[in-house]
Amino acid sequence: MAKNIYIDKETFMPLIESQRIPFFESLGVDEHEGKYKLTYTDKNYKCMPYLESVLNSRIQGLSFFSGGGGLDIGAQMAGIKVLTSLDFEKDAIATLKANKFFNHTQHILDDIRNVKASDFSKVLKDNNPEKLVLLGGPPCQPFSKAGYWKTLSQRLGPEDPRNMIGSYLGIIDEIKPDGFVLENVESILHPHNRQAVEDLANALEQMNYNYVLVKANACDFGVPQKRKRVFFIASKKKINTMPIPTNSETGNDGKPTYERVIDWIGRFDIPELISEADSTEGRHHEALIKVPPGSNYIALSEKRGYVPELFKSGTRYWTFLLKLHPYLPSWTIIAQPGHWEGPFHWNNRRLRNCELAAIQTFPLDYKFVGSARSVHKQIGNAVPCILAKNMCSFLKDII
Repeated sequence: MAKNIYIDKETFMPLIESQRIPFFESLGVDEHEGKYKLTYTDKNYKCMPYLESVLNSRIQGLSFFSGGGGLDIGAQMAGIKVLTSLDFEKDAIATLKANKFFNHTQHILDDIRNVKASDFSKVLKDNNPEKLVLLGGPPCQPFSKAGYWKTLSQRLGPEDPRNMIGSYLGIIDEIKPDGFVLENVESILHPHNRQAVEDLANALEQMNYNYVLVKANACDFGVPQKRKRVFFIASKKKINTMPIPTNSETGNDGKPTYERVIDWIGRFDIPELISEADSTEGRHHEALIKVPPGSNYIALSEKRGYVPELFKSGTRYWTFLLKLHPYLPSWTIIAQPGHWEGPFHWNNRRLRNCELAAIQTFPLDYKFVGSARSVHKQIGNAVPCILAKNMCSFLKDII
């Protein structure tokens, strides 16, 4: 059912005319009594309706680097029963434990380097899955350091302790599941990392896995966010297909079919949720209110016709003063933004954690545990749930 949001015209008056008029035109709505009416359809959903069917699933999984649960939620919505989760962050494990969606899951607060295959023998014996998969998005900050896996044994014991890919491969090699997902940041495919990626591929071949490398933008898979990620999806069987995007920049009518961010966060733009954390008062507040929705600080440069310019193009992070456009997907949600890094709401405020969670397609009935900063970090580090569902559905089909 369509719902409405009303925005005061005054909100956008600080914009210069050459930027204000195109923005109003992009909304496709008329002013009425000093307000603009934006219509949206609430796309939020709940995860608990998926639980009953997944509890009887014979395709089951062990999760590593589980974080706030994005990949695990997607896996269970795809029909993979998550038997165990593991993370070394206390709040992340507390979040998983707080949700009935994972009441059947054994939650482990530990470092992957401290566990071995035998630690999972009992849970696997008790559940006896017909098909077993592993799920994980190992952090890999030093991935620019290419080529440090020389032999299989070295691959499974990487030199840099911050690189958990080798640890994840080690568990895979010990447990030997029917298939697995290895998720990582897009920069893993940077040319500088070519040798390291080739070594990863060689390791998978030595372990007798076939795999596809999926370069996924979340907005192509039903997520209201431009977020590029890489998935290595592996199976012991031959793989002759790829995940099929559900959305695109150009539909049959020539219009994009991407999810609009307003359809996911519109429900949270209500007076009851206003708090001091919304405020953008400070050094760059006056600049922020002059940025049109859908733009960043470059809108206030000569490059965009802003004279005299407030900022020179190319002198700041691209996310500086970045603001959402209600009818477009969000930009990437990050875990620990700087004070003036976006995206900001089109109403010139900070996004609320409930909005960040919705942009990451976390279900409405999913709870987070921890401080506001901790919750933001859990949300920002997660795999968007609906993207995860798509990737895990594909994994189910190929094992």
